[in-house]
Amino acid sequence: MSAIPCEQDSDLRAQIELFAEVLKTQAHRLGNHGLNERDFYNSGLFRGAVERVRGQFSASMGAKREFVQHVLNYMEDEKFIAGWDPTGDSKRNDYLVRLLSGRTAVIDLKGCLDGNNTNIFERPANADEFVIWSICTNLGADPRRNVWSGIHTRLSAEMISRNQRVDGVIVWAMACATIGRPCPKVIGSPNKDRHTEIGPFQVPPACIYLFPSTLPSIGTPTVSSQPIESVELLSAFHRCFNGNDAELNHVDFELRQTGPELMRKTTIRRAGTIQKVSEMSGIRRV
Repeated sequence: MSAIPCEQDSDLRAQIELFAEVLKTQAHRLGNHGLNERDFYNSGLFRGAVERVRGQFSASMGAKREFVQHVLNYMEDEKFIAGWDPTGDSKRNDYLVRLLSGRTAVIDLKGCLDGNNTNIFERPANADEFVIWSICTNLGADPRRNVWSGIHTRLSAEMISRNQRVDGVIVWAMACATIGRPCPKVIGSPNKDRHTEIGPFQVPPACIYLFPSTLPSIGTPTVSSQPIESVELLSAFHRCFNGNDAELNHVDFELRQTGPELMRKTTIRRAGTIQKVSEMSGIRRV
């Protein structure tokens, strides 16, 4: 049982760790810096270069935005949405999607869900639907840890403490179903049509998490996920990219007050089975 069907590639992780060790001990042989081994490692050149590359990977959203644009253009061309625009919103809401019903959905784009950026979101007043889309391109990361950390540890605490409702989460990247991140939805599947060609990308069905339509409260401590039909944007993703109803993830929340402290429990269900459930946890924003 897991928060998401895919899992970390243990072989890739081991190779990453081995290569990191090689890089730490052999980096002085690279480039034309003119330093001997001791001076190279004492100079700060290696550490500075590593931090620079790390920062560039973390900060770069160009490839992710290209992927999103291909996806939304495809959905518009296939008549699953009426249109879309970048918001240019300073509050970090990234895309406004015009739905076929005339409703408006807003997408907040994130990287891996276990990062601090997941805590930063604001449901805009004009949003009929508000969805967070995680595009995690770090193939060395553990997707199961990422998703659970994002949904339970970060999102549920922020949603309840700040009264910020989120209709659902999409976990889906251009890295899905590649050699670095195999997708159980398409591995060995007799249905070859479960992949979708979108420009330069070939993608499997998206992982979709449906959240409740209301937040839990002392008066209504238990709230269950919405059905897919109630969140038009997520339904469009589900239908457009060959989703299977048994693969939808339903997220439920339960609230309890213990003395002065509010506690919450998060449950993820898939195919009628509980996949992941937390203990009652204090609402501590991280």
